[in-house]
Amino acid sequence: MSFPSPEQDILHMRTAIDLALEAGRAGEVPVGALIVAADGRIVGSGFNQPILRHDPTSHAEVMALRDAAARLGNYRLPGCTLYVTLEPCVMCAGAIMHARIGRVVFGARDPKTGVAGSVIDLFGETRLNHHARVEGGLLADECGGLLSAFFAARRKRPAGVAQ
Repeated sequence: MSFPSPEQDILHMRTAIDLALEAGRAGEVPVGALIVAADGRIVGSGFNQPILRHDPTSHAEVMALRDAAARLGNYRLPGCTLYVTLEPCVMCAGAIMHARIGRVVFGARDPKTGVAGSVIDLFGETRLNHHARVEGGLLADECGGLLSAFFAARRKRPAGVAQ
């Protein structure tokens, strides 16, 4: 199975960062995700939208998976790479596994809810039926900086201002 080159990985993660910025502008936690097919085509994209959609499952990865599945007419996405600015949570990891994504590349680690090695490693769990290749830490400082800036700004809001 062929995956994008390291140079392409950086370009794709930069696109995911742009999507994360879009989430931040909408008042959402700034996380963005992109799905790239084995032939290099971008087939799905998404950013965090649980507040906008009143839907706790509207994480960036899930939105990108939904977009790719709709575009390709199939929920199974073997051979695809998913880029995401933050290490996936358990819900997103489950969706990624069900979609049969071949490779996951994430930016910042999530020491509270990350399941690609930070808290647990679901992708390496041998009892599960699908195992994506996982690479973490791509543009981690930049991805983590988006989150740090977002939450620092939220903490500075006066009491009573909607979040």
